[in-house]
Amino acid sequence: MIKKILNTLVILAALSVTAYADESPINQLKAFLKASASLSADFKQVSYNQAGQAGQSSFGQFYLSRPGKFRWDYKMPFAQEIVSNSDKVWFYDADLEQVTVKQLDDSLGSTPALLLTGQVDIDEKFVLEEQGNDDDMNWIKLSPKNEESGFKYILIGLNHGQLGGMELSDNFGQLTRIYFSNIKLNPSLDASLFNFKPPKNVDVFEN
Repeated sequence: MIKKILNTLVILAALSVTAYADESPINQLKAFLKASASLSADFKQVSYNQAGQAGQSSFGQFYLSRPGKFRWDYKMPFAQEIVSNSDKVWFYDADLEQVTVKQLDDSLGSTPALLLTGQVDIDEKFVLEEQGNDDDMNWIKLSPKNEESGFKYILIGLNHGQLGGMELSDNFGQLTRIYFSNIKLNPSLDASLFNFKPPKNVDVFEN
């Protein structure tokens, strides 16, 4: 489960600032990717199967500090952590007592992970299409140009110039939706949030 989270969630770390309301949704999205310094928020994640049936919901907190640092703390129903600092990402599953370490590079979904570094040209890596307004959010569809990216598309919803939601469809027909709340833009975050040290007596696998 931890490895799967990588391809569905890491991209969200980049979407973290208030956009200008008078700009097009695509330009608002680009503002998200360029202007944020830090962010904290609560999140709810819901997974759907191929039949559109909702599965498990997860809840936790998300933190971002540029460049290249983020943290997903899953609190319910299971304790999990995803932490990035510089060029590595750590995935910790408390129940499995297992840590997986991966390099933050093109091998991780061919740009979803790299988006948070602020060094990716989204016009080069994605086809961007405005999807109109739904539920008071302007939606933008990002379709990866790399066929080996691991997902079909990503939908990003901007609510009154601020990140509201996200939907990702993978190549296996599963859908993941993320809802953000209690968003704080540019808070002062402790650097220790992005330092991960594997707990004692856990298995560590590094790719």
